Amino acid sequence: MGAGDRQPAQPTIFTRIIDGQIPGTFVHRDEHCVVFMSINPLARGHALVVPIEEVDHWVDASPELAAHLFEVTRRIGVAQRDAFGCARVAVIIAGYEVPHAHIHVVPTNEMSEISFANAAASVDPDDLEAAAQAIRERL
Repeated sequence: MGAGDRQPAQPTIFTRIIDGQIPGTFVHRDEHCVVFMSINPLARGHALVVPIEEVDHWVDASPELAAHLFEVTRRIGVAQRDAFGCARVAVIIAGYEVPHAHIHVVPTNEMSEISFANAAASVDPDDLEAAAQAIRERL
């Protein structure tokens, strides 16, 4: 390779999940985004809305993509509220842990639940699938 040639960027872990290289528990998929369950949930039903396009910072998404992501986030939140009977559905966009924009959608009952310090270190795959199914049934 010449001095001006660059190595292709490595796909993010989210792209690898989207492409099926790493398992994920999916709730929704369309031509612009996917929704899958967090493997380090803050609460039962914690899902991630992730654009298929690798956009690092959410503010760099096109206005159309951003609008679509937030509409999907709203629909997921309604389904979570109905599935889990929570008081509120919290939305968090941090963007530090993975360089691929994503929206955390978290069923909550009080403000103290909205902290990454509360994230589960691991979760049973059957519990993830059960929570995902509860959301899917209400979409």
